[in-house]
Amino acid sequence: MVRCVAAPSPRRLPPDERRRQLVGIGLRMLTERPITEITIDDVAREAGISRSLLFNYFPSKREYHLAIIRAAARRVRRQTLEDLPSENRAAVMLDRFLAFLERRRDLYLSVLRDVGGADPDVAAITAQLRGEIVDGALAALGRDDASPALRLAISGWLAMVEDMGLAWAAAPSSMERDALVALLLGVLDDVLGRVE
Repeated sequence: MVRCVAAPSPRRLPPDERRRQLVGIGLRMLTERPITEITIDDVAREAGISRSLLFNYFPSKREYHLAIIRAAARRVRRQTLEDLPSENRAAVMLDRFLAFLERRRDLYLSVLRDVGGADPDVAAITAQLRGEIVDGALAALGRDDASPALRLAISGWLAMVEDMGLAWAAAPSSMERDALVALLLGVLDDVLGRVE
């Protein structure tokens, strides 16, 4: 007699926990492929749920991708801006941002850089994150009441930090991270001297 074995049913999770699980799977997959290649079928299979159950948490594939992008932005924000010490705040913030790029360069590129201009919702998420990083840099410098010219200068400096950081993360042996931090802080001093 042949015995039929039923496939195990998916483990029931509270809705918030399931949602976090699904976004976490998407974030992990971003280390292997671009967001446009993350399929609902692959995510559902890894989570051990049906495709239709995934759509209970995210109404569309696009909404799921946006949730992943928001989570990636939160990671950058948390790693870069939270719990800064009272001294050397700008240096610590910069070091943390470079450390994030060193560990998660592909994630940063695939979500917060490459996709941003193509989709207005993604562009809004990345613009908000960059604005928060500018605010964080100004706060770290003790310049919360910055003039529009200083905000513009810091925004430009951060664009340079991002470009240099991504290039460095691709070839970290080109320079020690401490040396890159010192170089970027020196440029920041020059920028501040020219704006004030």
